Amino acid sequence: MTPATTSAAPVLRAGDAPALRPAARRRLGLGTLVARLVLAAAALSALVPVLWTFLNSFKNRVDIVSATPKFLFTPTLENYAYVLGREAVAQGLVNSLVVVGSAVLIGALLGLPAAYALARYPVRRADDIQFFVLSMRFLPPVAVAIPLMVIWLQLELYDTRIALIVTYTLLTLSTVIWLAIPAFKAVPREVEEAGRVDGYGPYAIFFKVALPIAARSLVGAIAFGFVLVWNEFLIALMLTTSDAKTLPIVASELSQLGRDVPWGILNASVILLSLPPLLMLGVLSGFLNAAFKRKRDAA
Repeated sequence: MTPATTSAAPVLRAGDAPALRPAARRRLGLGTLVARLVLAAAALSALVPVLWTFLNSFKNRVDIVSATPKFLFTPTLENYAYVLGREAVAQGLVNSLVVVGSAVLIGALLGLPAAYALARYPVRRADDIQFFVLSMRFLPPVAVAIPLMVIWLQLELYDTRIALIVTYTLLTLSTVIWLAIPAFKAVPREVEEAGRVDGYGPYAIFFKVALPIAARSLVGAIAFGFVLVWNEFLIALMLTTSDAKTLPIVASELSQLGRDVPWGILNASVILLSLPPLLMLGVLSGFLNAAFKRKRDAA
């Protein structure tokens, strides 16, 4: 009778493990490389139109409409001089800064406490309230602009900054509330409980605990709201005629100069229109980085 033979299971010795790691690292390195190439291609495709617009803003009309794209040309500042020399552009810039700045400030002052209350306190039908806030962004602008135009005409506030500030505040408020709720929910409840143990009341917890922890996400929400209303066109077009025109409306009117499209002037106006949001984002980013650096050094 022959003894039964059993096949022993392969045993992975400690010395064999390092032999598997280089292959895993190669696979990880290849995947990382592909992901970075895809992200670089996506970033390049997004930046090329911006770079081309920037270059065209320094070209004359002959270079812009040339059949062969010109990368080497003699730059000119005539387009910027024309745009900045128009009184309507200066008035549109002031209107945009006043209207958008006021709307974003009021929206943040009202929206952040509302978002914190929805995120932390038991509010009846909180989900329905959040959906209602978000639904304010579902409506197409024309569906909102026509009723608002009738309202402001009846109140004799048509073509005024006040009408635009109130309208833009409603748009900003919905955006800030919806984006700030997840930011406040991400604040650890243990930290707030520690604040209550230290004697903090609800307002102190909101200002001294929740706001500093969620600051980065909240700044992103406010900046997103700023960009949305800064670039808003249709509502401003229907609620203004002359006195309260914002910069996007004035920039669009520059294309109506004569029979030929003034491509250089349009490109220059687009670049100038993009500068305030970029500057605001840069200032906020620098402020946040400095604040977190001071906090880290103090710790």
